[in-house]
Amino acid sequence: MYVVSRMRVLDTERRDCCGTAPATWEDPAFPGHDDWSALGAEGCGATAVHVDATPVRFGTPVPGSLLATLTWRNGRGRTRGLKYVVDGRLERSISLQGFYRLTPESAGELAGLAGPQGESGGTVTTPA
Repeated sequence: MYVVSRMRVLDTERRDCCGTAPATWEDPAFPGHDDWSALGAEGCGATAVHVDATPVRFGTPVPGSLLATLTWRNGRGRTRGLKYVVDGRLERSISLQGFYRLTPESAGELAGLAGPQGESGGTVTTPA
């Protein structure tokens, strides 16, 4: 498992920084946001999103010792950890599928891997 970025959603409104709305399905949905344009895919019911985030990187693995300690809280308030972690290795990704909020402790651990607080990617635009 890899940490690719640390992201905080700022708002969900389309703004001038999002670029021109697409005229056809072939046009990019949010040309002003490059790496993060998929967050406002609209076709899946999402809206335009402005985020504060570190740059997207694919070279930061989560240490095996941390995998076993990560915890999430679901919509019902239940806390759970990752299943299928054996000897510091995630054997099945099924327990990562879905929408869950990391507990503050786990979020802090992963944020430390993603990069320093306040580091923002060049393509991410915050609202005025």
